[in-house]
Amino acid sequence: MSELMLVDAANLYFRAFYALPESITAPDGRPINAIRGYLDMTAALIERRRPRRFVSCLDLDWRPAFRVELVPSYKAHRLAPNGTEEIPDTLAPQIPVLLDVLGALGLMISGAEGFEADDVIATLASRDGATVDVVTGDRDMLALASDRITVCYTGKGIAKMEAMRSAEVLARYGVAPEHYADFAVLRGDPSDGLPGVAGIGEKTATALVARFGAIEDIVAAAQAGDDGFPAGAAAKVRSAVDYLRVAPAAVRGRLDVPIDPLDDALPAEPRDPDRLEQLVGTLGIANSVGRVRAAIAAALAGR
Repeated sequence: MSELMLVDAANLYFRAFYALPESITAPDGRPINAIRGYLDMTAALIERRRPRRFVSCLDLDWRPAFRVELVPSYKAHRLAPNGTEEIPDTLAPQIPVLLDVLGALGLMISGAEGFEADDVIATLASRDGATVDVVTGDRDMLALASDRITVCYTGKGIAKMEAMRSAEVLARYGVAPEHYADFAVLRGDPSDGLPGVAGIGEKTATALVARFGAIEDIVAAAQAGDDGFPAGAAAKVRSAVDYLRVAPAAVRGRLDVPIDPLDDALPAEPRDPDRLEQLVGTLGIANSVGRVRAAIAAALAGR
């Protein structure tokens, strides 16, 4: 269990939206499946991990210009015709309402213009001296795992969430967390539009990172003619030098996001009880809000 829980909000509300049917509606008929699902998953996370502090971290820029400048294909496959992120029509209007509910409850929300949630999480986790749980379905976040930071990976859902620190990441992927981004750069990641190095798959990427470490060291060894490469791998690295010189900065989480100190303690009482009561009535989410409040009470009580 950790003191602080940092949640990738977009990952969680997309997961909620696709996990629950749109037939879950408010009294006025609008879908609230993402709202209900997010609240229920939040309750489950707090109940299971018992943090004392909690932050939902936002993508205020899901495709930052500095990453696109480095790797033009970055998330390009997720662009809508108008240049924004593709979001289902019935999910988009739920997001601001969800944030309204979280705010009324008193659960902290944080984001920064020009940065993704990954950067917000990386900055908050790195600058905080407490133990941290990072809740995400993005494997790039495994780079944060350490003896202090637990990455709670939700790739198979909240119920099958995997809590990984340094040892678990190394055992699972064969690379230390601090070199997971280097591994991803070599192997590529279609979900982020990251091309990788042609001809280098997961096995070779693992071997190169385990042998040499960071991308910069792998490139230097390939250019120096080091003999520690699998057959043909050095030539493949040399042919991708232009990509390898810029991609690490696009993949690695930023640790310098300007975020003011946060009042992120779990709220013993709602921050805005009148607004919360209004939202509960309008949306018909009394049970979900009740679960969140019960989970918070139990966490604060230390049970």
